[in-house]
Amino acid sequence: MTKVKPPSRDQAMMTHLHHHEEAPAGMYGPYPLTRESSGTAWQPESSMHEGLHSTYGAWTTMVHGWATAVWDNQGGARGDRKLFGASMLMARTHGPYGPGTLGVRVMASGEPATIGKKGYPLLLQTGETADGLTPLIDRQHPHDLLMELAATYSLASDATGSAFFYAGLPGEPALGPPVFMHRFSGESFPDAPIGHHWLDSTHITYGVLTAGLCDGPWKVEASRFRGREPDQDRTDIEDPKLDSHSFRVSLNSGSDIAMQASYGRLHSPEQLEPGVDVDRATASAMVNVVQRGRIRQTTVAWGRNRNRPGPTLDAFLFESTERFRDRHTWMTRLEHAEKNELFAPPDPRAAEVFKVEKLSFGYRFDAWARAPLAAGIGAMVSVSRVPDALESAYGKHPIAGLVFVRAALR
Repeated sequence: MTKVKPPSRDQAMMTHLHHHEEAPAGMYGPYPLTRESSGTAWQPESSMHEGLHSTYGAWTTMVHGWATAVWDNQGGARGDRKLFGASMLMARTHGPYGPGTLGVRVMASGEPATIGKKGYPLLLQTGETADGLTPLIDRQHPHDLLMELAATYSLASDATGSAFFYAGLPGEPALGPPVFMHRFSGESFPDAPIGHHWLDSTHITYGVLTAGLCDGPWKVEASRFRGREPDQDRTDIEDPKLDSHSFRVSLNSGSDIAMQASYGRLHSPEQLEPGVDVDRATASAMVNVVQRGRIRQTTVAWGRNRNRPGPTLDAFLFESTERFRDRHTWMTRLEHAEKNELFAPPDPRAAEVFKVEKLSFGYRFDAWARAPLAAGIGAMVSVSRVPDALESAYGKHPIAGLVFVRAALR
């Protein structure tokens, strides 16, 4: 019997990176499945779809997930320390049903138990509440136990075009780029971007209906959804409403590029500010560089929240992650955000707008990198810059350090 030499790690990785060339068709149209990311958002086709893949007849199934244990030390006078766990487990399947393609998506997180209602320390982060009475400031909220429960249906018009429908409770409307925990450039970071509520905070929305059309590299879609963000009870299913709307145009000009522009009108998104609506506009570009034994994805994004009533606030994101030899992962993130929620009443600075920046560098080494699991240890350092008016509260350049252990399905 002739023995066949198993592929090297580089060969195995290159097969994985380029599997979009023979990937099954997507849930929403006749293009490679690797184009699809969170909700109905698109990513570059050369992106990795990590996880456990299987087929049952004409049906395609994927299970993906990761869990991260983090020691978080946020410096400065407003910093804090905490050991917490972040996690995500998702499953999806799709296949022929009648004249079209039926799909089901489910995603859950253990963060209500491993992070808790108060969230984890994260300097300059704002948004949502832990108790329904006070805002979360300098902390990142946990995700809900049930992050997505959605059904999809698509009808192909020809070899390149389709119409599709998406319904979720919860789900993700057509607004913003793929959420940070589902894009390769962002999923390895142990913390969330401080511009999360400008770009992709609607990824858990209780009540979503989306309809769209795909034509080759183009996609146009519109959503009706509930504008209110999840409340402090992270384990229940909230009442669906369709009081907000959004539109998104996406273009994948080649297998390594994905771009989108979107606009949404959100009715009363913040529980503690029920009289404030938000007009949100976003634009982003994601670029993959795939070389022998390595992949690098860079995301550049802009988001604008026009509060009605209230100020118009912008946020910018540059995020890049590179993995090589299937074991080494480098992460860089640069952010700028205009924040008006860094102080709560009765502080006289409440509602005052401050421009803040944050720069983060991280590295992870996967000591175990054999399918179906990769596990490794990493560290990240962040340096923030605040205006002079905030130095008394934060210090001149507060520094944060995070050490983490991560395991993920591959």
